Amino acid sequence: MSGLAREHMSLGEKFLSIRWTFVILLAMVATVGFVSLYSAAGGHMEPWAGKQMMRFCIGLMGLVVAAMIDVRLWMRLAYPLFAVGAVLLLWVDVKGHIGMGAQRWISIGFMQLQPSEIMKVLTVLALARFFSTATQDDVKNPLFLLIPAAILGLPVALVMAQPDLGTAMMIVMVSAAMFFLAGVSIWIFLIAGAGAAAVLPVAWHFMHDYQKKRIAIFLDPESDPLGSGYHITQSKIALGSGGISGKGFLQGTQSHLNFLPEKQTDFIFTLFTEEWGLIGGLGLMALFAVIIAYGYALAFQSQSQFGRLLAMGIIVNFSLYVFINIGMVMGLLPVVGVPLPMISHGGTAMLSVLFGFGLFMSAYVHRDVKFTRQGGD
Repeated sequence: MSGLAREHMSLGEKFLSIRWTFVILLAMVATVGFVSLYSAAGGHMEPWAGKQMMRFCIGLMGLVVAAMIDVRLWMRLAYPLFAVGAVLLLWVDVKGHIGMGAQRWISIGFMQLQPSEIMKVLTVLALARFFSTATQDDVKNPLFLLIPAAILGLPVALVMAQPDLGTAMMIVMVSAAMFFLAGVSIWIFLIAGAGAAAVLPVAWHFMHDYQKKRIAIFLDPESDPLGSGYHITQSKIALGSGGISGKGFLQGTQSHLNFLPEKQTDFIFTLFTEEWGLIGGLGLMALFAVIIAYGYALAFQSQSQFGRLLAMGIIVNFSLYVFINIGMVMGLLPVVGVPLPMISHGGTAMLSVLFGFGLFMSAYVHRDVKFTRQGGD
């Protein structure tokens, strides 16, 4: 289909233009999650697997709807949606529910909403909007970067106030990737990195005790194996006990004897690997790798700067989820509470990841549409 024809596609044509192979790959990952959550509950659909399946179906419908909306409309909505996300984060800081030592959730009746998860996607959307009309001279000007720095700084400050260091760092990393993709000079990253290193001693002073313990345990897990180091110690035991081929479905001892904490959320990769072994773990990581590589290939097909930045930012965000969670449960990174996308139990994370992929697919479906300088028709 030509670019001109793609400008006037019907809804049916847009539906058929969705890259369904990519959606099937996402469904395969989600199925691994359903199976793992079924196992985590001892062979029962409740309380986790059934809810996760329902959330995936809702999220999949949202992905399809978002994909068929013209990417130029998403561009125009970028800043208003970012503002809504910021208001939700502020609402969390004022009236949010406390869980696991942090104030991260707000109740919307039928579910607990975690706005920080949504803000990861909305920050990508807002930065893609800002950089989409920037020239090479613009992105080399430090003063020009003050506005995107503020777009980054606002959600980070609000998330840190919860406090949620892991999510704040994810927003920083995906935003840094957006700056890089937009063409910001390397020397600006070096200066920013040096400045961040210089304030680390001050930041350490203001960190909460549990955050300091997580870093200390990361450096020396054996220093408190029954206290702060319990999670990662049990995770390593479970990973090792799975061996090459695993103990078998529903046969994981560390998880089913409740030695493994948070087995349905942050440490679900450990549960899966104990039952399916090194082969299963590598197979799941290969599936994630295929999704990420395929995603980058589709992102590069967008003819607009906004579409490319949006699609690549969504893939970077997804990649960070995978890298941080798996690195965390292996003891390669500090435990920061980042879920494994579409596998860990959690409604907001599931819906925000699929919404992000809806934006990603919108950029692909409308990859040839023409943008004005302001992104309008």
